[in-house]
Amino acid sequence: MDNKDKNKPKGMDKKDGGKPEFSKFNSFWLYGLIAVVLIALNIYNFTGAKTDDISWPAFSQKLVNQEVKDVIIVNERVVNVYTNKEASKEEKPSFSQPRADFNFTVTKNQNLWEQMEEIQKDANIPKEEWIYPSSETRTNYLAEILSWTLPIIIIVAIWLFIMRRVGGGGGGPGAQIFNIGKSRATLFDQNTQVNVTFADVAGLEEAKEEVMEVVDFLQNPKKYTALGGKIPKGVLLVGPPGTGKTLLAKAVAGEAGVPFFSMSGSDFVEMFVGVGASRVRDVFKQAREKAPCIIFIDEIDAIGRARGKGGMQGGNDERENTLNQLLVEMDGFSTDKGVILMAATNRPDVLDSALLRPGRFDRQIGIDRPDLVGREAIFNVHLKSIKLSSGINPYALAEMTPGFAGAEIANVCNEAALVAARRGKKAVDMDDFNHALDRVIGGLEKKNKLISPKEKNIIAYHEAGHAVCGWFLENASPLVKVTIVPRGVGTLGYAQYLPKEEYITRTEALLDRMCMTFGGRAAEKIIFGKISTGAQSDLDQATKMAYSMISVFGMNDKVGQVSFYGMQNEGFTKPYSDETASMIDAEVRKLVNSQYERAQALLLERRDELEKLAQMLLDKEVLLKSDVEKLIGKRPYEDDPHKTGVDSEGDVVLNTPTISDNGTEDV
Repeated sequence: MDNKDKNKPKGMDKKDGGKPEFSKFNSFWLYGLIAVVLIALNIYNFTGAKTDDISWPAFSQKLVNQEVKDVIIVNERVVNVYTNKEASKEEKPSFSQPRADFNFTVTKNQNLWEQMEEIQKDANIPKEEWIYPSSETRTNYLAEILSWTLPIIIIVAIWLFIMRRVGGGGGGPGAQIFNIGKSRATLFDQNTQVNVTFADVAGLEEAKEEVMEVVDFLQNPKKYTALGGKIPKGVLLVGPPGTGKTLLAKAVAGEAGVPFFSMSGSDFVEMFVGVGASRVRDVFKQAREKAPCIIFIDEIDAIGRARGKGGMQGGNDERENTLNQLLVEMDGFSTDKGVILMAATNRPDVLDSALLRPGRFDRQIGIDRPDLVGREAIFNVHLKSIKLSSGINPYALAEMTPGFAGAEIANVCNEAALVAARRGKKAVDMDDFNHALDRVIGGLEKKNKLISPKEKNIIAYHEAGHAVCGWFLENASPLVKVTIVPRGVGTLGYAQYLPKEEYITRTEALLDRMCMTFGGRAAEKIIFGKISTGAQSDLDQATKMAYSMISVFGMNDKVGQVSFYGMQNEGFTKPYSDETASMIDAEVRKLVNSQYERAQALLLERRDELEKLAQMLLDKEVLLKSDVEKLIGKRPYEDDPHKTGVDSEGDVVLNTPTISDNGTEDV
């Protein structure tokens, strides 16, 4: 796009030679103008210009004074009085009915003839000068026509308005009810400025390479076809929410230099039968006309769900028809047309297998949560737009946000800027980022929440139990912060840890984490001899971990090397017998109880450290890692918290969540 096009006003259309779009002639304005003129003429001709009313005594006086020139009874109802003054003659328009000087109304039974004759006789006016009323019948043809055409015009106008609204509003494809089957895709081409480029996408280096190769396919097709290769038909972006799938597609639109059609999977869904399939046909028709180009469908699971599941009818059949049409269109166009379909979803497990096969989606690009290096790159991108103080280290921020997706990192940066602005600072410092992380992880601080000293004492020992267990267990995640400040909905305190960057987890690590999870409940039992409801989220987390170890990861000698993970998701029935279920339940209970007893033994051994930590929490409410080191010494198993162990065959990814006491897990 050249500078002239950029500076062109928004209302200018290139096809019209630079004339504003609002200058185009609209027939509806003409119809409206004609209607207004007709109504105005009708009102004017029927009533004339405004005429003053006159009372009967005043009329009688004028009749006696011989000021009346003529009297006309119009339609046996209205009496027009014309005087013999020259001024009244000058006011009579020549193109319409002569305007009367005065008007008054008579009743149907009133004999105006006799009354006027009696008045003139009593006034001794010569009989040859008497004024006699005449009668006229006037018909307003325009009013009669409008009386039956105007309601029809109003009804038609209302019908057109409703049809336009049903069709989606303003002009363009899909605006009218008759164009409802047209595609609603947004077209980005060389005349459309897209500000997102690959430079704005960080932490997705492998995915960017795959997508950049697709762009290169379209820009230099001979480079690949010369060797016998074929341009892929479909590229599917798969990953958790917030990892940058749509952002990557926007970057493709900004970098491709070819037409880019963007739409959502829900844009195909409509209440009318057959609309979804029609829109699929239309978008592929437009794509073939502008090939080479890219079609991007966000959240394709809205129309790409597996067919025939659930036995539902009605809307489900319409969705299946839309999917069938999409499958046909992806097989229908030839590869030399240069039309590539890109799609994104965070639920690949629900997609139809026919949609995922090679030949339709030839490439499936996994976009996972970024690692330490990726998070640092994402922070570098988002920190560019924030006014920072000296000492902000993106690497340190990346270390503090394990498991965060790109959208969550953007939220942390924005929240830090808001915190700094709220405090009246001129730049964002590290303390603002710490408060932003607390806000994102734990929720809003409840400064006005009143907690009794007894409950606060229980919370302090509970959180101290978590911290002490994590401090003296080798495979537990390093402690970052422990606090008893209420946050969020029902959160009375939490201990924040820094999970290791790892992709596989050993049995010993899972057992240590389960033991650390029981630290709060064990501390309550040791100190007070009673337990509370504050450990609900801890129990839930430990139970899930125990069932996963036994029935998913095969980490139990009695149950054996079996995994029921995939089989459990396929149906409603258990994939194992009642005897095996009883065995799993027994082993889970045995495992959970053993780790709870282990946590109690550890805290009994380290009771002095537990007391010191709890009392300091009651005094300061928030303790950092440095504060804990001053109280109970350095952690005996201090090593690189981000040392990763990657196995080519390992596919188990476990991050240690922050332990919170609100019935939820804060990651």
